[in-house]
This record gives sequence, C-alpha cells and structure tokens, in this order.
Amino acid sequence: MAVKPTKSPDSREVTYTAERWRLLSELHGKATQVMEALESFHLRSVVHGSVARGDVKAGSDVDVFIAEDQISFLVETALEKAQIPVSSRLIVQATPTYAMKAHIEITEQITVTFPLMEMRRVEREFYRFGGEANLGQLKASIRVPGVDKRLMLIEPTEKGHAESSVIGREEFAAKILGISAETVRDRVHTLLKRDNVGRTGVFVKREVAPDETFELALKKLSDLNPAVRRRMKK
Repeated sequence: MAVKPTKSPDSREVTYTAERWRLLSELHGKATQVMEALESFHLRSVVHGSVARGDVKAGSDVDVFIAEDQISFLVETALEKAQIPVSSRLIVQATPTYAMKAHIEITEQITVTFPLMEMRRVEREFYRFGGEANLGQLKASIRVPGVDKRLMLIEPTEKGHAESSVIGREEFAAKILGISAETVRDRVHTLLKRDNVGRTGVFVKREVAPDETFELALKKLSDLNPAVRRRMKK
C-alpha cells in the first residue's frame, strides 16, 4: 500500500517498543559495516532515511550514500576488500535534469549510491531532507531529524520521536533540517503530485554489465541519449 502525505497540522509523540529499538540497532549495524568499508578507502558516506531518523519498521532499507562523485573502482574495491558481495549494479537518473547515479545493490535491503557527475544543491539537499547520519553519529547512536514519505517531520526524542506535517510549514522544516526552503517546497510539491498522479518511474535505469565499469556504461548512454549528454555538459 502506498504511503500518503499527511496534511494534518497536529503533532504527536511516538514511543518506540523494545522490538523497534532492537531493529534500529540491527540496521545501524548493517549500515556501519558498509560505511566502515568505504571509510577504509577514505570514502565518506552517510546513511539516509528512516535508519538515520530512527523511525524504522520491518522492511526498512539501508541506503548508504557517498555525496561526492567518485571513481567507481575505488567504491567497488572497498566493498570487495571488506568481503561485502554485490548483487547488481545500475545507473539511475530520476529525471533528465538530475545527476546520473551509480546504484550498487548489496542485498534487496542494502544499497550504496553515489553520483557520477556533480549534483545541484537541491539534489544534494534531498538526502538531508529525509535525514542523513554519518558514521560517527551512527556509532554514537545519534538520530537526526528528517521528513518521511508522509511529509511528516520526524524529530527524535528520548523515548522515540515527535512527528508533525511539513505541509504549510516548509520554512520551519527547512530551519530544523538545515537546508533551503526551496528544497523543502520542491520535495513537498513532488510528493503531493505523486500522491495525485502516482509514480512516474525514473528517466534512466540501466544495468551495468559484469565486464563494464560505471564510467564506460555512462559513456555508452551518453553516446545514445542526447538528454544524458546535455546533463553531463551541465
């Protein structure tokens, strides 16, 4: 069932059960393993979404993100040296104006993503919008504020979290998250539109062959797709 945005201005407190705290600790451990492997190659990463905020549930993903564009060989070597197997590799582009990203799937639940070109500010702040935590914060069990798919601002508390809608409170949410109000308004617009018309998919989603690097696959895409070439030039 699709998650729908919540427009109610009311806020509420959520107290976590022992099982939820246990699940959060387990997912923190999985994220830490991947992030430490990347850190050993001086690749700084964050985990974003519910694992960073703390409001995890059964089926929550572990999404690790490297903010700077990287040579893919370094990322893949870091995972290989840590004996972290890779199940699939994809190049993904959400829209023609967004940066192409490398998407490495370790399991159905755990992924590593990094840009293959420079991102615009609103793209980078997308991760902060959902909440992102670095390796040090994970190890210290520090949770961070962020917005979930219901457009609810999740603010960690001692017993769980407080949540309230960001719709109509975009500037307030931007201050809490330390990002621009433009980014918050963009995400609110996108998620409300998705609620009305449904998901529209991604612009590019291409599997990278075993004998290809991400860079070679990107070149092949750019040779065939004028929109990809235009985004690369930007």
